[in-house]
Parts: sequence; C-alpha cells; structure tokens
Amino acid sequence: MKHVVVLGGGVGGTLAANLIARKLKRAIARGEAKVTVVDGTGEHAYQPGYMYIAMGNERPERLHRPERSLLDGNVELLVETIERIDPATSLVTMASGAKVHFDQLVIATGCRILPGEIKDFETEAYHFYTPGASARLRKALDAFKGGKIVIGIAGIPYKCPPAPLEVAFLIEAELRARGLRDSTQLTFLSPINRAFTIESVSDMATPIFAEKGIELQLLAGVDSIDAERKVVITDAMEEYPYDLLICVPPHKGVQAMIDSGLAPKSGWLPTDRHTLQVKHLVPANTPDAEVPRYPNIHALGDATDLPLSKAGSTAHFEAPIVAERVSSLVMGREPEGKDARYTGKVMCFFEVGDGKGTLLQFDYEHPPRPPKPNQLWHLGKMVFNKTYWHTVPRGRV
Repeated sequence: MKHVVVLGGGVGGTLAANLIARKLKRAIARGEAKVTVVDGTGEHAYQPGYMYIAMGNERPERLHRPERSLLDGNVELLVETIERIDPATSLVTMASGAKVHFDQLVIATGCRILPGEIKDFETEAYHFYTPGASARLRKALDAFKGGKIVIGIAGIPYKCPPAPLEVAFLIEAELRARGLRDSTQLTFLSPINRAFTIESVSDMATPIFAEKGIELQLLAGVDSIDAERKVVITDAMEEYPYDLLICVPPHKGVQAMIDSGLAPKSGWLPTDRHTLQVKHLVPANTPDAEVPRYPNIHALGDATDLPLSKAGSTAHFEAPIVAERVSSLVMGREPEGKDARYTGKVMCFFEVGDGKGTLLQFDYEHPPRPPKPNQLWHLGKMVFNKTYWHTVPRGRV
C-alpha cells in the first residue's frame, strides 16, 4: 500500500490532502493507497481573519473549525506534533515517539512567529498574527486617545505581505471616524526601499500613504525596542518614538525542518519553483540545475523558500500541482494537464480602508496590475472570508 503523508492541516495541507484523496479514490477503495494528514492541533484556522479581530469586526470562534470536518472521508487524521523527518528511511518521527512511514510526503507545516527574538516585543509591541494578539491590539486601539502610532516590520519574509499596509490604512480610517485623526501621527516603517516588495503594488500603495497623511519611512526595518524611552530602533539605527507600536514579528520556518536537515537556519524549505519538490541543502553558489530534488517529498505554502507571498492564496494555487504530481507518482504515470507545473500563480485581495479594496493577481512572469481601489473588491474579500469554509479547503474553488 502506498502511503501519502501530508504534514500540516492549514489551507495548503488540507486542500492538497483532499485533492489527492479524490485522485486516488479508486486506489484507496482497492486498499492500494491511503492518505494521512498529520497536524499538531487537529484544528483548522482561517488566519486571514485574525486581522479583522484587531479591526473589531470578527470573532475568534468563527475562525476555527475541527480539521476532521474539512477532510475527505478517505483522508485519515493523526493529531501529533512533528519532531523529525528522515528522507533516507522515509519516516516521520513525532514528539510522542510514534513513527509514520511514507511513500510520498507533502510538507505544509507553515511557519512560526517569534516575537521573543526582539527584547520587550511581547510587552511593548502589538501584532495581529494570533487571535490573542489581535484581541490585545483591539483593546489597545479602543483605549487609544491620540498620540504617535508606529507600524513596522521586523524582518522579511512574513505571512500575508499586504497585511501591515492594510492595517495602517484601516486604522487611519477608524481614527477619522472616531475624531482622533488630527491628534494622531501615523508612521509606517518599511524595511525595504519602497512601500511594498512588488514594485507595481508599491506604486499603487505609495500615493495612498500620502493621501491618508501616513508618514512612510523606507529602509527602516525594526531592529530593537527601547521600552524605557518608548522608542523603536531601525536596522539603520534611526529612532521613532511611539505611544502605540504595531509590529510584524520575526518569522521562521518550523524547527523540525531545520532539525531534519531539510532547511537552513531560516527554516524555509528549498523548493523547486515549478515541481514544488523539496531540494537538497547545498552550498549557496550551486547552480540550480545541479541541485538534487527529493523525488518523493513536496512542499507548499508558507513552508517554502519560493519568492512568493506567504499567504493562504499561494498555498491554494500550489495544492492542485502537488496533488497532481503526488497522485501521478502513486499511480506510476507522468503528471499531466494544467496542474503538471506550478507557474507561481497567486491572487489575493488588498484592503485600503473606507470600504474599498483592490485585487493582486500575478505569477512568476506577470507582475500584478492592481485595479483602482473600489467597493467591489472590498466586498469580494468580505464574501470570500464568509464562504471560505465551504469552498477552499474542500477544493470547490
């Protein structure tokens, strides 16, 4: 029996497992294959909704569901914490000591936020990457009566690249609605030489910063926090005083990938940009064509080192490719059709405040051309948020 093991029950792992199970339906019925998802909590989270907890229009309980409820009936669920992967023996070892053998492995383990890497971050700064952190930020915003708000980013890459810009625009709109805008100085610290990593999106966003009166500082990644003086210090050693500090925490890949020798210290899995196979760790100057790929290990979503957004949308479009390639290996055929190779497709909404949004749609060869922000795209994002549970994880869109 061929065993397909999917590590991680987020959008990428759940969708990939469901699609693989459909493609292998007959083989599973004959007892020739099985599909197992291994997840540390057994709970599926809709992480894009966390930002809206901080904005005051979402509740944490609506953003979590049992992973089992989203999986195809032919997919088994194992609730265990992954400790190590051994490609040589095709074994995954769990924290409990249990071992699971795989013939095909899909790694969709996401990434970690590490606020503790910056001294005083957890007491001085606010973020929106967990339900608890988002609720804490909401309380801080409710208590805010005017002063200096600084929004920064402590390292690239991080989950949902538009999110800090969206938060800046949404907070600015809220402050106007509450009559606090004139008494508030808003500053956005970008760690690179423009407002956003993708130039065309930066060109769209930069005038919005100006229109909203948000001070945009470039090459200003957050390095440290001086809690006593209430000052955030950038990697260029510039200082910005704050009354309320909102900061994207440092991100890394999952520790188990580092411990397994599959990823460098960053934790991001070296991944083939078209096949989504995991690549061997090699010296940095090795030509890509000479880097071996693991024939039976694929990765998707936040776990990879691909030059793409770490977002559910990316995993959404990668999952069909992983499903096609993994199922073809199980069935002993070549990958075929539109899902044989990944083209870098990503599509996501971008909030700009005041009930308006835009759409980012791009791939490796075509940068996004975001349309002028309007109410339609904002409504599109609201509808997507509400219908997510019935569509994306189940492979209906």
